[in-house]
Amino acid sequence: MTNEVLLVLFLTFIIYVIGTLAYSVRVVGVKTGRIAVSFAVFNVFVLISRTANSIQAPFLSKTVELAINDGTSKELIYVFRWILFSVTLASIVGALLMPTFIKLFSKAVESFSVHRSIPRLLMHGFSKAGIKQFKSSVTKPNKENLSYLKNFKKLPKKILLLNTVAFSISTVGILSSIYAGCLMPELRSTCNSLSSVINGLATILMFVFIDPFISMLTDDVLNGECDIVYFNKCITFIVASLILGSILAQFILVPASNIIAFIAQVI
Repeated sequence: MTNEVLLVLFLTFIIYVIGTLAYSVRVVGVKTGRIAVSFAVFNVFVLISRTANSIQAPFLSKTVELAINDGTSKELIYVFRWILFSVTLASIVGALLMPTFIKLFSKAVESFSVHRSIPRLLMHGFSKAGIKQFKSSVTKPNKENLSYLKNFKKLPKKILLLNTVAFSISTVGILSSIYAGCLMPELRSTCNSLSSVINGLATILMFVFIDPFISMLTDDVLNGECDIVYFNKCITFIVASLILGSILAQFILVPASNIIAFIAQVI
């Protein structure tokens, strides 16, 4: 495994840990009553994720191009399998870090309300007081949250299923288009441009069904129309569906790549 591949795996891990922790923002927003501020502060982590994503793409592309030049591009399937495994691992780690992140992020949101400046908030985070707060915020996953996974009653099962499918599709979207280019090097550029064929379905599921449900659920909690226990239970299952979705992605990677390769041939 080359250094470029190891770097891609590391960056993928960072991207998806942050993506999993994004669900903590709504929990913190409900807990503090500051939804807008919570999202504003979390944008710092989004910036880190986007930076990692912009660095990841060129290294993965270079790995593919070198393999095509060597005539070994079809053997790169193991690289894509490892990338998807890093997504699963990142989702699990992100889920385990959520209790700590919620506690720490709640303090960050309250601190931002005082400092009203992201740079000042960052400076406070690296100060002695900030480091002390970080240490005191380290929290083990609550057994009560894990017990939620045993009880499926009154859960939005369709939403959880759709989220599992949408996450698996979005995870393989770009990867399948790149691997399709490995299968058909002569149409590599066309295959890369067809990632939207796969991602389009995931986008529809996310913006039509999943995001509206989570937003309405958040508003219901803030308005006192929904129990906070039910809200936490739903978030726990939604995060669990990310893990299942990343596992499902392993199974749809090759079929999605073949679909893109076929479309590239017929258009």
